[in-house]
Amino acid sequence: MNIKRMSAMVLAFGGMAGHAYATNGMNVEGFGPIAASMGGASMAYDNGAAAMMNNPATLGLGAEGDNVSLMIGYLGPDVKVVGGQSSGGDAYYMPAAGWTRKRGDLTYGVGMFAQGGMGTEYAMGLDGLPERSELGVGRLIAPLVYNVDSKLTIGGSVDFVWAMLDLKMAMPFGDGTYGMSSLITVPPSGALGGALALGSGDIVRINYSDDSDYSGKAKGYGFAGKIGFTYKFNDMVSVGGTYHSKTSLGDLETGSAGAQFLVNGVPSVSGKITVRDFQWPETYGLGVAVQASPELMVVADWKRINWRDVMKNFTMTYSAMGDSMTFALPQNWENQDVLQLGLAYKATAALTLRTGASFSGNPVPDSTMHYLFPAIEKNHYMAGVGYAINDSTSVDFSLQHAPKVEQTNSTFGYTVSHSQTSWQLLYSKHF
Repeated sequence: MNIKRMSAMVLAFGGMAGHAYATNGMNVEGFGPIAASMGGASMAYDNGAAAMMNNPATLGLGAEGDNVSLMIGYLGPDVKVVGGQSSGGDAYYMPAAGWTRKRGDLTYGVGMFAQGGMGTEYAMGLDGLPERSELGVGRLIAPLVYNVDSKLTIGGSVDFVWAMLDLKMAMPFGDGTYGMSSLITVPPSGALGGALALGSGDIVRINYSDDSDYSGKAKGYGFAGKIGFTYKFNDMVSVGGTYHSKTSLGDLETGSAGAQFLVNGVPSVSGKITVRDFQWPETYGLGVAVQASPELMVVADWKRINWRDVMKNFTMTYSAMGDSMTFALPQNWENQDVLQLGLAYKATAALTLRTGASFSGNPVPDSTMHYLFPAIEKNHYMAGVGYAINDSTSVDFSLQHAPKVEQTNSTFGYTVSHSQTSWQLLYSKHF
């Protein structure tokens, strides 16, 4: 591939608990294998501990007692620049766990889940050195749910949120569109400016990476919250809805010597990277579950993810030698609507079969799509199975596939393709 044409400085970021490589923009297409195998729909029926990430109110639909859930997820993105390099980041694993207790009308618990994210790895950038990106967000969640009566359940959660980012990226300094000089909002001065001595034609590189799939060099912490409800009209029809707040994360930061700024392959003094005001977007949704027969349940959700508010610009500050430089990279994402459809069929007393699909637009504009962060997937097709080993133990499995999509960067003319296959496996114990 022509690396020089891939110098558009456009970054798109997301979450992890471990890293997750998400596909509704950067959001996981379904949390937990029960919902994930039914198109991601989860607003109006009991879908286990993953409700902490979906609609916390559905935890109140579960059985009396304690429930412990352990989950592992696999994501397999296939990303390549058409006619050029393929990303080596093609297999990632996500652990998750949750505990809930229902006593009378009150349900509470704790859980840890991956939120979503994106990452790629290429053998060679503009300067001939490897490039990689890996960013993710994880949540430690404390839900509290109350059954108001036999029909109405309300609930919410307080979420401790963390984000971690690795980045190795090369770019030209020149004055053209998305060259480093056109992105600088606070130029380097003093000793740092003298050490960098940037000039037109230079190739610059930002490096901060620990090369791990489960952590990142730049870190930030904060909080968010969720509220939700379910309402059962009758034995056949239930509805539900939820609102997830925008996160309140502090800046993502490396240590004081955790980053390098290289000019034409020569490192400057080590310094610190600060990623300014990275946040995860607010999300809200509504859904319905219809128990069409004792064996068959049909579900449908609509979800809105407000990327526009948090993915307008991506701003980083590099600090060293008592000075700093700041640059802002344009994003200009659009908000995203997601339609999620699914059904579950109880084939036997122990065996449940599930299938579903989700449909959405691509929030990333052509002009700012970047080969390091191609969060461009649209539609997903799912299937899964649940099996009750006995009255207290069950396993659930889901398989998700996002068909290949392609998008061309309209600024530089290169095309990226992205497909993805993933699965989730859940073990649940009730006592």
